[in-house]
Amino acid sequence: MSFRLSQRDKDIIAFINQFRAVDRDSLVDLFFKQLKSPINACNSVMVRLYRLGVIERTQQYSPTVYLPVDAKIKKNSQKILHFLSILDVYKQMCMYSTPKQVIVEDKPTGRKGGIEPDLFCIFKGSPFWIEIQRNQYSEQKMQAKINLYEEFFFSDEWKSLHWQPEERAPIFPSVILITPVRYAVSSDHIRIIQVGSVHELMEKYKSPSKQQRETKPRTQSSSSGIKINLT
Repeated sequence: MSFRLSQRDKDIIAFINQFRAVDRDSLVDLFFKQLKSPINACNSVMVRLYRLGVIERTQQYSPTVYLPVDAKIKKNSQKILHFLSILDVYKQMCMYSTPKQVIVEDKPTGRKGGIEPDLFCIFKGSPFWIEIQRNQYSEQKMQAKINLYEEFFFSDEWKSLHWQPEERAPIFPSVILITPVRYAVSSDHIRIIQVGSVHELMEKYKSPSKQQRETKPRTQSSSSGIKINLT
């Protein structure tokens, strides 16, 4: 079949491939909200792309959720809710500043058993690894997760990740736990931030005096002196 895709079509397909599962309303917000009838325009485009076979969809959810054509998840999988939660965090960030260098389900160690944050991005000039906890876990399990980040910190492998600044010293990202509960986890080497949402994160670091107090490194080796400046 021969067909021509617009740049917006290509951007939508790339976005779905990146985030793995994208609901119709998110597509409206991100690609169609400037139009007179954004929902109708989105529906028309997505039906066309689906019929062309360049995206998949599942109507197990309302509104419809769109998937990559090579998606390896079942259309009724709970994994879809996981990807939608990652998308929701991304959209919250976009309300303040568009994240850069976005990686969904980052695997920076390149091997099984290493850290696997749900999201990596550079947000307002600072790098973050983001863990989105939809369920409640034991504090032992959460501390074990933090311990993996510490292991990676001491490996020095992170210093050569592709997004590291060329003109400055390497930066170890802060770890954000987006969770409805607070865990008694700690680290003397990496910065851990526990919040319920991106909105809470922005509120937490809104005050310059509070920001300076809460982001002060615990040790000189902590995160290579990274500063969090979200305002």
